[in-house]
Amino acid sequence: MIVSLMRLFRPRLVLLNGIAALGGCFLFSAGTHPALLVEVYGGVVLLAAAGSALNQVLERDIDRLMVRTCLRPLPSGDLTPLRAAAIGGAAALAGLLLLAAAGGALPALLGGVALAWYLAVYTPLKRHTSLAPVVGALCGAMTPLIGWSAAGGDPRDFRAVLLAGLLYLWQIPHFRLFQSRHINDYRCTGLPLLGSASERHASVAYLLPWLMALAAVAMLLPAFGLIGPKLAPWFATVPLVPVVMAFCRCDSALFSYLNFFPLLVTLAILLERQKLFCW
Repeated sequence: MIVSLMRLFRPRLVLLNGIAALGGCFLFSAGTHPALLVEVYGGVVLLAAAGSALNQVLERDIDRLMVRTCLRPLPSGDLTPLRAAAIGGAAALAGLLLLAAAGGALPALLGGVALAWYLAVYTPLKRHTSLAPVVGALCGAMTPLIGWSAAGGDPRDFRAVLLAGLLYLWQIPHFRLFQSRHINDYRCTGLPLLGSASERHASVAYLLPWLMALAAVAMLLPAFGLIGPKLAPWFATVPLVPVVMAFCRCDSALFSYLNFFPLLVTLAILLERQKLFCW
């Protein structure tokens, strides 16, 4: 049962969502109380886990076709759709309650909207258009706004929007590379491929605009005070690394770099807000 739940919830993905939400908390100066951080992190992780479970209920026919997903609990028969839906619903309710406890109605509302967008818009849309990830990335970009609002900030604040925009831009090349790594699986499903995922030259042409936009937004973080002067040189150069990797077609290294990018940004914000970075 534990293995089934791990496959249902996809812990690496949901933990990453929690880290992005903490970035929003740390960005807001009052958002570092341990109890608040635990509630926000737990709430977002539970909502992301609910999204994973309910998405697998909706896509169990697709999951049967892919080597990567055929051992998930629904295609393998370890869980029934009804039971998986009940587990996902319980996780969603618990996540919303935790977010409401952390910061009131606003973070819970943002979390609910993100979950609904993922399940009701992105999940069905991916069967019909290759642009579904471009639309679906909006729900992932909302996670720092959830953390920011739970800490007491206005989600319309340009600093929170800038962080959300950074996370949005990160998701597209990351998903594009993920799709390339599992291209045979995706071909079996007949799902539309993002940016001609099966063509190498088209891949580079598709990735570069997104990576350049990501680098540009990352470089704005020090200019708007999200990153302090001691880390500013890092943000003036390191965001260009994925652009160079794309030019050199180092897809594996680029994918690994992007896997850690949200964590690095969150850590940099934490170091700045807590004034931990000194020499």
